[in-house]
Amino acid sequence: MGVAKEKFGVTKDGREVYAFTLSNSNGVRARVINYGAILVNLFVPDKDGNVEDVVLGFDSLEGYFDNGSFLGATIGPNANRIGGACFEIGGKTYRIDDNDGGNNLHSHKEEGYHKRVWDADAGENSVTFTLEGRDGEMGFPGNKKVVMTYSLSEDNALKLQYHASADADTIVNLTNHTYFNLAGHKAGKIEGHLLRLAASHYTPTVPGSIPTGEIAPVAGTPMDFTTAKPIGRDINAEFEQLKMAQGFDHNFVIDGADGTVREIAEASDPGSGRRMKVFTDLPGVQFYAGNCISEETGKEGALYGPRMGFCLETQYYPDNIHHPGFPSAVFGPEKEYDSVTIYQFL
Repeated sequence: MGVAKEKFGVTKDGREVYAFTLSNSNGVRARVINYGAILVNLFVPDKDGNVEDVVLGFDSLEGYFDNGSFLGATIGPNANRIGGACFEIGGKTYRIDDNDGGNNLHSHKEEGYHKRVWDADAGENSVTFTLEGRDGEMGFPGNKKVVMTYSLSEDNALKLQYHASADADTIVNLTNHTYFNLAGHKAGKIEGHLLRLAASHYTPTVPGSIPTGEIAPVAGTPMDFTTAKPIGRDINAEFEQLKMAQGFDHNFVIDGADGTVREIAEASDPGSGRRMKVFTDLPGVQFYAGNCISEETGKEGALYGPRMGFCLETQYYPDNIHHPGFPSAVFGPEKEYDSVTIYQFL
């Protein structure tokens, strides 16, 4: 166990960025940086003890200056989409960045938390990142303090803990946008991975991936992952929801979500034998099959492209501010934001 610190690069405005490597005695290592609180590397042994990096990313800081696919990033203050790029809280309308065909995606592509330099404090087997958001920043109300901690345990669990406080009611919906490929980040398509989701319902969308407000059953549709199946089995099915999103890119409603940490997913790669369980206390998870990953060069010269990694982004449902029937991601002086997500490797 332990944390190693090294310089990772310098931002365009001259700020130094550091990498922190968490490790355990089983050969698992997680490397994170205080630019965007990004998970850069995650080394995990396979069934024969061979260690591979199982997350997509870049070898240098410069790769993350663009990062159009949000590889490894901490997203905030709001992850996913807000319809119409505006919302109302307390009778006041707030307009935010129109960056996704009339809607808002991931708060702001250049000013969001994934492009910020966070303060960092390394612990014995953890690193805590902290930043402050100003009232009106990116159009969101409230002065905010956001804390995000990565920790790695001896049972191969990478825990992500989030906390945020604000001096006015505002939207706080944080997530991590890591793309996993359990065969190794440069192994190609993930369509052969098996996935199980503890979600018997999902939130259908209209074009633009804005939820309709319906909570629909997955039974009898290609959206059913309640029993493990290959990601690629139904991904090209003649199903309108999949055609609109070019594959899976939907919020799944976690069964029995009650604010306690519970197992919500399991993914595995049959070839390597790597398995990953996911736990969270949040009500939803965006399963994104990497349909639109930018074609670009990643770590070790690997060529990334569509469906070469998948995301399991724990969250409050997209556009919940406009749907009273969805769990609310409005937090403020009387209600602080706390969440936990765990990725455990078996």
